[in-house]
Amino acid sequence: MAVRQTSSALQPPALSDAYPMANPGYGKRSTPDQRPRSREDFTLLPTRERYVAGFIDHLPEGASMSVKQLAKQLPLYGQQAISKALTALSVAGHLRRVRCPVDAGEETRWVYRTFWSRTARDNEWWNAYLATETSRPQPTTPPVPAPPESNRAPEPPPAVPQQRPTPPCGPGPSPAYVALARLGREDHRLALSADDCATLESQAAEWLARGVTVDYLTTALTAGLPAEINSPVGFLRRRLTTKLPPNLPLQPTRPGPAAPPARVLVECTECGTPGPPQALPDGLCRPCRQTRDTGPATPPPTLPAPPDIKTHMANLRNLLKPV
Repeated sequence: MAVRQTSSALQPPALSDAYPMANPGYGKRSTPDQRPRSREDFTLLPTRERYVAGFIDHLPEGASMSVKQLAKQLPLYGQQAISKALTALSVAGHLRRVRCPVDAGEETRWVYRTFWSRTARDNEWWNAYLATETSRPQPTTPPVPAPPESNRAPEPPPAVPQQRPTPPCGPGPSPAYVALARLGREDHRLALSADDCATLESQAAEWLARGVTVDYLTTALTAGLPAEINSPVGFLRRRLTTKLPPNLPLQPTRPGPAAPPARVLVECTECGTPGPPQALPDGLCRPCRQTRDTGPATPPPTLPAPPDIKTHMANLRNLLKPV
């Protein structure tokens, strides 16, 4: 059970006018029906978490919520400490990191948001609230305005010189190879050579064969990276093996009702693994939740050595001898 902190919490720094905002549609989102701010806010949290929570609570809507930006503004703690604090705030019911589908014309793109609640919420409340995100109107890409009409007659197109037909080229690289080759642009720690991409191509192709998209593959390989990666090819080989999605059997297609809108995906606050809200209670995936619940193993208590019976009896005889 949480204990109320009796000591005064550290006061977070005043919000700088230069604090960066996220791209439109991204960043911090406050949940509705929160209680007004008071001195009792976050009093059940440890000092570090109170410090970080007090700062986040005063950020405006759409502010950047990356660990890097928060650590720049909060000089008392580094990025790793800020990341741990965000995990603790997720478990305490104050935030959830999610991915929201946004209609962008012919395709759907995902935006990343951090929903924040000054009032601590339980998992049932978060699941119900995030389910309503699918019913809210999503922003769409505005159409590009047509150029103004001109009264001048259109100029004839320039003559195109005759060109030799281009010989047919060979087959290009596979989607799996291209996805691996682009990982270095997502994060320089995952830069692969051409030989590395060819080595891992069959494993990545197995993911795509099981029905996942290239975006899902990229996200699964880049989420929750450690601070240092000595061997990108070895690291990715392990992830391609241990995180391989299940092979779902193909079902016959038949006409039916229109598919429901895509739901938001909650990201594990600790490692970034995506999933439906019900599968990530406290905002944590199962492995991270088990690690947090278990913690470091404690050594068993050391039992005292059994007494030496012979020595004990000899001492008693000596005491009973007549003087």
